[in-house]
Amino acid sequence: MSITTEAELIGMKKASEAVAYALREMRNYAKPGISTKELDDYGGKILNDLGAKSAPYVTYGFPGWTCISVNKEFCHGIPSDKRILKEGDLINIDVSAELNGFFSDNGGSFVIGEDINRHQKLIEASKEILHKAIHNIKGGVRISDIGFIMETEAKKRGYKVIKNLTGHGIGRGLHEAPHEIANYRDKFNLTRFKKNSVVAIETFISTTSTIAETLQDGWTMVGNKGGFMAQHEHTIVVTDGKPIILTEMNEIWN
Repeated sequence: MSITTEAELIGMKKASEAVAYALREMRNYAKPGISTKELDDYGGKILNDLGAKSAPYVTYGFPGWTCISVNKEFCHGIPSDKRILKEGDLINIDVSAELNGFFSDNGGSFVIGEDINRHQKLIEASKEILHKAIHNIKGGVRISDIGFIMETEAKKRGYKVIKNLTGHGIGRGLHEAPHEIANYRDKFNLTRFKKNSVVAIETFISTTSTIAETLQDGWTMVGNKGGFMAQHEHTIVVTDGKPIILTEMNEIWN
């Protein structure tokens, strides 16, 4: 969406604060020994208490309030009683919701407990790349140029990007135009970021894979060549200068 009134900006800020707060609190709550379903229910209650509705559940009928992916799962993982978190697991939580007609989206990867499996380097790369990408976005900048930054920064660190997962426009719906904000330079995408537009910018930084494939459950995605992936995501408002980071409260850069 494009922000045209103060009321729209306030609406987007409130929805963004709800998802950012839920993500931050879920990250703090996650620990070895709990199930991903327990973690999801905790996040779902936070959203509900704030008057927000889970966007994947409302929009797509997703079987959970949030997407929780562990280890070799890249994204869209279904919360489960059977999936018990362990020390050193790489976990990704993606929280998106609707509040009073406004949608916002954010996510982050982190390690459960001690980093015994050495995932932190990948996580830090993803965070740094998201930071650099977002701080190069302003009205008039080509979307493909931001993708080029993401891919170049990933390669510098010895990583790859997932080419069939992208950021997207957001606002009155969970997924709006521009529909594909890729992590690489898509030379066929001549679209530019527009001032006052709201977009969800996300990284998909991978150790070995370049494509995400859907498992038989119809939701969970894994890499075509295995390995691990880290994702971090903020919803922002594009300006003529520094973007407004609506989901800053999630503290994924801390």
